[in-house]
Amino acid sequence: MSVLIAPSILSADFAQLGAEVKAIDEAGCDWIHIDVMDGHFVPNLTFGPPVIKAIRPWTKKVFDVHLMIDPAQPYLEDYAKAGADIITVHAEADKHLHRSVQAIRALGKKAGVSLNPHTPESVIEYVIDTIDMVLVMSVNPGFGGQSFITSQLDKIARIKRMIGDRPIDIQVDGGVTADNAGKVVAAGATCLVAGSAVFKTKDYAGNIAAIRNSKG
Repeated sequence: MSVLIAPSILSADFAQLGAEVKAIDEAGCDWIHIDVMDGHFVPNLTFGPPVIKAIRPWTKKVFDVHLMIDPAQPYLEDYAKAGADIITVHAEADKHLHRSVQAIRALGKKAGVSLNPHTPESVIEYVIDTIDMVLVMSVNPGFGGQSFITSQLDKIARIKRMIGDRPIDIQVDGGVTADNAGKVVAAGATCLVAGSAVFKTKDYAGNIAAIRNSKG
């Protein structure tokens, strides 16, 4: 199966957000990646549930909602109701990670756990049988346009071994481009988040295809 491409709308034109979502859908993306930041856990502010609800009618593609917020638990239901299909919480921001994962699944959504670059993969061992996705941050979260941290390639490979034959996606977010996507997939990634690399020119279809077909 080819790698899934999830463009991050953090790099989209916010004044045309619905149209941008429709455009990347038509350009061949697999999921829509939505970075939610709270200005507390990470140094930036982005979208809340009303924005997600407003863009939901523009596509039938999977809404992949990445909660870079602390705490996340009180807001899980709001994001589920707004239209999220996958909800990812950060291990570093959650004192009760297993409870959050259970809550997401109880809402009928897929559950992901994200790890910052400095966080060892060992923290997900005790929830590995209850999650649908691991999100490896390959930059420090909070801003788009950063460079890929190459040490994360080894972490991706270790997570792949940890997962074994479980049906769990490995998503990688941060600095993914057509120049390095091939290495990321070779390490074990099954889903690539790309913001700047997709939205850098109006040729969204060409940019998505270049990442998907990367050999680098």
